[in-house]
Amino acid sequence: MLNRQFDQALPNQAWVADITYIRTKSRWLYLAAELDLHSRKVVGWAMANAMPAGFVCAALQMAIIQRNPAPGLIVHSDRGTQYTSAEHQALLKKHGLMGSMSRKGNCWNSDKKAR
Repeated sequence: MLNRQFDQALPNQAWVADITYIRTKSRWLYLAAELDLHSRKVVGWAMANAMPAGFVCAALQMAIIQRNPAPGLIVHSDRGTQYTSAEHQALLKKHGLMGSMSRKGNCWNSDKKAR
């Protein structure tokens, strides 16, 4: 759905989501984030010591509460199990958001322009 349209003229038209791993002294910590492609600002996030579907849903829920997007907002992610889960898909549907995912085997989603 996003079709590599990484420059958005208005806020709350398209968000991108991902998970990163943070090494701490005692274990790994995981950070899920939702980024608005218009402002390039993080609009929702969650941290946890595991990566169940509820973890990415918490980040999306924070973004929804913070930004109150209109139905039709595109939420783009990879095809990770957290994003393809029934829980995440139900949250998108509940708020009228449009899920968008990369093609299978296509990890090159990023905008190549320098910012």
